[in-house]
Amino acid sequence: MSVSATNWPTSPLAAADAAFTALTGEPTPLTLNLDTCGVPSAAASGVMTMPALRDWLLRHPQEYALRDGVWRELVNRARLDGPAWVIAAVGMAMPALRRYAGQLCAGYDGDPDDIDAEILTGFLTALRDRVDLTQDAPYAALCRAAWRAGRRLRLQTGEYTSIADVDHLPDPRTPKVPYGHPDVLVRRAVGLGILDPEDEQPYIDVRLGRRPIEPIAAGLGITVDALRMRLGRIDTRIADALHRGLLTGIASPHAAATLAAQAEHRAATRAGRATTDRSQPLSESHAEPRSRHGGEQGSRQVSCNWPDGPRVVADLP
Repeated sequence: MSVSATNWPTSPLAAADAAFTALTGEPTPLTLNLDTCGVPSAAASGVMTMPALRDWLLRHPQEYALRDGVWRELVNRARLDGPAWVIAAVGMAMPALRRYAGQLCAGYDGDPDDIDAEILTGFLTALRDRVDLTQDAPYAALCRAAWRAGRRLRLQTGEYTSIADVDHLPDPRTPKVPYGHPDVLVRRAVGLGILDPEDEQPYIDVRLGRRPIEPIAAGLGITVDALRMRLGRIDTRIADALHRGLLTGIASPHAAATLAAQAEHRAATRAGRATTDRSQPLSESHAEPRSRHGGEQGSRQVSCNWPDGPRVVADLP
């Protein structure tokens, strides 16, 4: 289906559906290889176009493992591979999004397109930032976010009352000073050496901004697991500092000196690992040889701890 600039749908959901149809139509339809979704012995396999895959999933609602695998792949591609996969994810969820819009627009006195826009915005926000791919049912999490966004607007109908003279309101209208605001605490943690400067923005993005961890890890050049472990260690240090009152009060000179020394040690360790990683790749000379029980004669295993990464074990002849 082709849509010209003069007859493009005004409804956000209809426009997204038209874009999905154009993207997945002939002659070069967008496809997904189900064998890359990490679901062994799935009921379906091979390469399928997006509309065919959507129809198959609708006809097989009990295929939970494959649906989760497909949606993990879609979310990951939408976050890392560009707008085409964002449109693909929206189009794959379109039956549910349209059903929500129909339910929420019943009895609504406002513009139905506003409900559509909120549903789509809630879905896209969860797609980009909110859904954790390590949890089960990512598709359900996306749909819940879309429903809640549309319902929030629906509930706001009649919630606000016009005030003729706001100056005569009895309640205080002074904004609250953000004492103890998380961003302020993170900045203080950096100043005290609890959080390393190069980790400040990734920590804010993941822990406070709830951004997806995959593109942040890719930008840092480390694995997702390595970044998770790094953030976990930061969580521990910040929790300890909060318990000791270092982030909410005045740190003693001794405590400040101890934290600074620990920060210098972490920086030196990280710099040394980076230098070793660049100059000396994994080799037998940097491994820890050990015999492999029950293996061939003369064979052995070597292992290496990559910087900020998991332990790697490999067989050598």
